[in-house]
Amino acid sequence: MNAYKEVIEYLYTRLPMFTRDGASAFKKDLDNTIKLCNALDNPQQKFKTLHIAGTNGKGSTSHMLAAILSEAGYKTGLYTSPHLLDFRERIRVNGVMCEQDFVTDFVQTHKALIEEVNPSFFEITVAMAFDYFEKSKVDIAVIEVGLGGRLDSTNIIQPLLSVITNIGFDHMNMLGNTLAEIASEKAGIIKRNTPVVISEYAAETASVFLDKAQLEHAPIQFASQVYQTKMLSVDQDYLRIEVIDENGAKEIYQLDLKGSYQVKNLAGVLLAVDELRKQGFQISHLHVHEALKKVQSATGIQGRWQQLSKDPFIICDTGHNEDGIHEVIKNLNSTSYNKLHFVIGAMRDKDLSHMLPYLPKDAVYYFSAPDMPRAMPSDLLREEAAVFDLYGRDYSSVQEAFMAAKAAYEDGDLIFVGGSNFVVAEVLVAVDKGL
Repeated sequence: MNAYKEVIEYLYTRLPMFTRDGASAFKKDLDNTIKLCNALDNPQQKFKTLHIAGTNGKGSTSHMLAAILSEAGYKTGLYTSPHLLDFRERIRVNGVMCEQDFVTDFVQTHKALIEEVNPSFFEITVAMAFDYFEKSKVDIAVIEVGLGGRLDSTNIIQPLLSVITNIGFDHMNMLGNTLAEIASEKAGIIKRNTPVVISEYAAETASVFLDKAQLEHAPIQFASQVYQTKMLSVDQDYLRIEVIDENGAKEIYQLDLKGSYQVKNLAGVLLAVDELRKQGFQISHLHVHEALKKVQSATGIQGRWQQLSKDPFIICDTGHNEDGIHEVIKNLNSTSYNKLHFVIGAMRDKDLSHMLPYLPKDAVYYFSAPDMPRAMPSDLLREEAAVFDLYGRDYSSVQEAFMAAKAAYEDGDLIFVGGSNFVVAEVLVAVDKGL
């Protein structure tokens, strides 16, 4: 194997992969990751880290913090998942994806180790990221949890700070059927004597975090109790958010991530920055303001209420669980359009009762199935949706559904693409191809 494409194909086909195989690919312990990192001389112990978990918001929060640290002059690693277009989106330094040659060399060098340990796709990508950050001599790396927290492969790090964002219903077959059970899994990233920021106080889950923090002697703060945030306006360029701190001081921030859910995420980001300052990081208010205005260009983040085109008017968002869909609806309600064309797909293992009841009934739906085994067939999705009075046609592929929506589009309409990361990814590919 000497070609990048061959190496990526090897990783995709050789290793269990959650995005393809579902829960069967999720390893319920940290043993494989520990074995891999021991063989790599534990690179994760050689640079500073932040650890970010949560049901929704952890990706945006990770990217915002990485942008701020980079703007402040720190060489900043960023590990996120899943990727949308390019595997290397998962591993970045100062917004730049790791090199194809690094991925190729890593897999070639450690092929025997991979086949001995037999890790999941996620486990090997975590080890690869840690190795890359150590070799790149980053000052700090922002590490996003893949799924849950307690048993997530990233949970072998000893971070300077843990951040937990929104807790909502998602992956209940693996994380639990109540918010408290899900929060308990997320709380697994709270480390001994390590500060933790919880972005949003919620009565159903607060005691879970407080109890775990007390057990670990971890200083804990709820960002929503320190910072009050309110959306002021949104336009083609920025979302403007008013922030009032606990002393009553008021400040306005401009974000190029324009989804309304960033109002919740921003409080957690700002409190995390406060904590980093306490630990000696030199991050000015100007660094924060400038970074938040250019998170997309600074980090490469995609799929967060992202406008793909003005004419036709196309927006995509990767929100795919109950809370994510509620935020999508909130954004749709604040957007002007005549008719809504909704391109949608979902995974077989997704509990659609936490998504379909909340979708707009006056939209025209274009039901599709992403090109992967876990995808729910589009005709089954159409039948499930009809139970909730959501109607439209089913299509054999995401691209076909997207093209049908574009063909039906008229001036003043909106095409929205969502329901799954993988639907968004395939539409991004189509847009890149000029389709």
